[in-house]
Amino acid sequence: MRFHGWLVFLTALAAVGAVEPYDLVIYGSTPAAITAAIEADACGRTAIIVCPEDHVGGMTTNGLGWTDAGKTEAIGGRARDFYREVWKHYREDAAWTRESRESYAKGRKLIDDVGQVMWTFEPHVAQGIFDRWLKDAGIEVLHGQWLDREKGVTLEEGRIRRICMLSGREIHGHIFMDATYEGDLMAAAGVPYRVGREANAEYGETLNGIQTAKAVSHQFKHPVDPYKVPGDPQSGLLSGIDPSPPGNDGDADSRVQAYCFRLCLSRHPDNRVPFPKPEGYDPADYELLLRYFQAGWSDWREVSRKFDPMPNQKTDSNNHGGFSFDFIGMNHDYPEADYLRRKAIVEEHRRYQQGLLWFMANDPRVPEGIRDGIASWGLAADEFKDHGNWPRQLYIREARRMRSDFVMTERHVRRRLATPDPIGMGSYNIDSHHVRRYVDAEGHVRNEGDVQVPPGGPYPIGYGAVVPPKGKCANLLVPVCLSATHAAYGSIRMEPVFMILGQSAAIAADLALDSGVPLQDIDRVLLRQRLDAAGQMVDLK
Repeated sequence: MRFHGWLVFLTALAAVGAVEPYDLVIYGSTPAAITAAIEADACGRTAIIVCPEDHVGGMTTNGLGWTDAGKTEAIGGRARDFYREVWKHYREDAAWTRESRESYAKGRKLIDDVGQVMWTFEPHVAQGIFDRWLKDAGIEVLHGQWLDREKGVTLEEGRIRRICMLSGREIHGHIFMDATYEGDLMAAAGVPYRVGREANAEYGETLNGIQTAKAVSHQFKHPVDPYKVPGDPQSGLLSGIDPSPPGNDGDADSRVQAYCFRLCLSRHPDNRVPFPKPEGYDPADYELLLRYFQAGWSDWREVSRKFDPMPNQKTDSNNHGGFSFDFIGMNHDYPEADYLRRKAIVEEHRRYQQGLLWFMANDPRVPEGIRDGIASWGLAADEFKDHGNWPRQLYIREARRMRSDFVMTERHVRRRLATPDPIGMGSYNIDSHHVRRYVDAEGHVRNEGDVQVPPGGPYPIGYGAVVPPKGKCANLLVPVCLSATHAAYGSIRMEPVFMILGQSAAIAADLALDSGVPLQDIDRVLLRQRLDAAGQMVDLK
């Protein structure tokens, strides 16, 4: 009877999820999640990746092959290892199926044989590297698991004890990491955060808040009438134009920069899938673009300017120009939206972008040079084969940003303020895509929000930016939706930086587990020693 009672007790414990907790539970599948898991394993810790997605790698495996590297000497550790693995892959003749290594590299600085790194790659190559890393390390990955954002985080004495998925699956851990682009775990844990743009005055910045005067890039180059009936405001605005005035430059708002899919295109005859006409296609959605053509713009070179060359005659195609792949103004509710609404937003972006390609390739009103240029391309047949050759993830450039005791600002990025306890570096431009379209004082349509300003060189990112405020959540790390202003995040938000911060955060987790202290209280001197030993770049003299 006693044995039977003990068996019942053990069964009951198992039923409520009383299992051995993981040392590090990572929610999300971004590159930060992968480097964190690999680093935790190298430290002798148990780690698990729990994610909604069916594939790991975030944007690095979903079309963003033209790495926003900035100053590459600032990239170290496992991030640099990734780009070294890319170089190793393309060193082999078998990797070049539709062009030669020599023809791809000719006249371009795309392959660094001296440094043995390569910064451009096809999506499936990145996927293969990450999958192999996780398999070799024996990292468990739970796909298709969505955090219960309302009641799925159990907090006890200021620490997360377990998280619960909508499936009912519970995962227990000692330390947790939010490695999502959205910051869902952070928000569900009650950590303070911000959505949108701060006022310049809040942190003494110059590139934050509403931007009209500085928004000169990716702008309409000819005056374009915004009204359904040209010259008649009473007829209403064309699709995609915000009826509200832009506001004052530098003022705060809750809007976020535009999203798009990063497309892998091909014009090789053996690897080209014609652009699909999406269900629900409506040419009226592109009336503003047609109006732009009628105003005199027909520059194919601007359309294709960001068809950046990937190996084997493919592209990483990004937004470029006054009217392009960014679905401007149609994502402002995404960061806080529930899963169903987010799914709808993603679908709206897919329909918009596929419809735009169909419109430009087929509508007879499109200038012939642009129509023929677009029609010569198609989706790469050997990429995203399980997803209609379309990227599996939308590029969530910015969503929530944690608000901690330390906040990375424009002044830190431009090295006008010292950054304490650095754990990695960034160096890319302070870069925001447009936020919305509006009607200016002359009655023409304008885009608002774009900022592109070099920071002046590499800069350190502080440890305080990846941990919540002291006393708020003692065992949570946030290396993606970290504590930064909109202006600073515009530079930090690059895939190699997320790899760097994920690895450094895992090292911090190991130190916290060793010492038994909150993540906010780990020994910073010891952290620096560990980062140096791991090959992280934390400063450049």
